[in-house]
Amino acid sequence: MAERFDSQRGADADADADDELRRGAIVGLSVYVIWGLLTLYWKLLRDFDPIELIGWRVISSSAVMALIVTATGRWGHLRVLLADRALLLRVAGAAVLLTVNWTSYVWAVVHDQVIQTALGYFMAPLGTILIGVVVFKEQLRAAQRVAIVLALIALVILTASFGKVPWLALAIALSWSVYGWMKKRVPLTPLESMSAESLLLVLPAILVVVVLSSNADSVASSASWSEVVFVALTGIATAVPLMMFAWSAQRVPLTLLGPMQYSVPTINFLLGWLLYDESMPPSRLAGFALVWVGLLLVTVDTLRRPRTSADHVDDPVPV
Repeated sequence: MAERFDSQRGADADADADDELRRGAIVGLSVYVIWGLLTLYWKLLRDFDPIELIGWRVISSSAVMALIVTATGRWGHLRVLLADRALLLRVAGAAVLLTVNWTSYVWAVVHDQVIQTALGYFMAPLGTILIGVVVFKEQLRAAQRVAIVLALIALVILTASFGKVPWLALAIALSWSVYGWMKKRVPLTPLESMSAESLLLVLPAILVVVVLSSNADSVASSASWSEVVFVALTGIATAVPLMMFAWSAQRVPLTLLGPMQYSVPTINFLLGWLLYDESMPPSRLAGFALVWVGLLLVTVDTLRRPRTSADHVDDPVPV
């Protein structure tokens, strides 16, 4: 009788675990789709200065994160920053890199360069591999070496295709890769880390908004009521997917969650090409194809390796 009870209890536990995994995977994939579709959101605000938009995004995000931290009683967790100057500097550095990433992304979207955002986020994982080699002296596996070579060849082809170096894509990829590395050195939860970064940026953001508000095309001078609402909601558009991702990451194996991140640049690629009619000559498509092949090799190689405690997925794409 006891054995049947234990067996049933074990079956119920397995069913609960499967249900948690299923819900976590659905939420995780939903988050990545939301991040991909945020390009549509920023396109609605394309008439405004992207630097001003980032200023408003930081202000709105800071307000939302402050409310969440207050509601969850986590202000005490952030006091460690006041006592640890080195940690404060790391968080400040991450905040600057996040600003560069956000600004490059929004600048590209409002200036009809959505395909460059896709290229940037496709190349970001390869940038992370390079950081592992340069900073941590990691040895490249064969698949990683091939992926890096393909990425370099792709960069040459894409530079020729664009007629210039795709600086926006490189800024997105490099800022995100280094941001991810710095985040690994910050012993805070995603919620706490994002809150700290937003709060450190809020005063410079207010200054930017005040200085640019006198321009004829600023949000304060020319935005309609609907545009004001969209600007105000950028904080929610930032915070809610982040919390969804944190919830999902606790329930889904990283080997499953990691490949999902490629859905973000895939959505941006399709939006730029099919919806916004950005140019996609054969040479540009060939460059992207080389990046895709490299990412496929790295992903398959990662999935086939034995899991270790060091295995992880990069932080979510901060669009």
